[in-house]
Amino acid sequence: MLQEGSIIQNQRIQNYYRFQSMIYDSTRWSFLFGRNLILDRIAKETSPQKILEIGCGTGYNLKNLSKKFPNSKILGLDVSADMIQIAQKKNKNSSNIQLIESPYGTKKINFEGEQPDVILFSYMLTMVNPDFSSMILQAYEDLKPGGYIAVVDFYNSKHSWFRNHMSNHHVRMESHLHPILERKFEVVNSDIFNAYFGVWEYFTFLGKKK
Repeated sequence: MLQEGSIIQNQRIQNYYRFQSMIYDSTRWSFLFGRNLILDRIAKETSPQKILEIGCGTGYNLKNLSKKFPNSKILGLDVSADMIQIAQKKNKNSSNIQLIESPYGTKKINFEGEQPDVILFSYMLTMVNPDFSSMILQAYEDLKPGGYIAVVDFYNSKHSWFRNHMSNHHVRMESHLHPILERKFEVVNSDIFNAYFGVWEYFTFLGKKK
């Protein structure tokens, strides 16, 4: 059962994306870096049969996952009906993609009773506060033994004005994700990158279920 704080958080995200969904693809390319890189990291390490993306948004990653892993079953989950609607249109010709409108953790998400090989979080975990830790723990439980968690997200910024700006968009940038990711998963690959000459940092993380 969702706690009250989680319900409020989900409603806040739904409200935020009612407008943002209309401009998401035309604007996010300029600062959501590393999304293709994390997919390449997945492909280098494993050939997943079942992939789950939490917070799939408008389906940018789903489309690329379908091209990279045409024989995989791919499931996209998002709390925003507006984002899911766009993702459905974008991926209508991809027969290996299924979409579900739901918060993560409210129901058992699997592939006809089988656990996913890979769970992907792309610029999602920094937007769910304080639920990011419970989502990472849920992903650990949902993954099959030896499965992979793949994360690309904002890391930090040395500029308080930028951190404050991002907080107005529900993004927390305090390098707070790494401790729990590294505690729960065996680190396969972890990198931090500068964006726009150091205005902020973003990271990619690929971990294996211990």
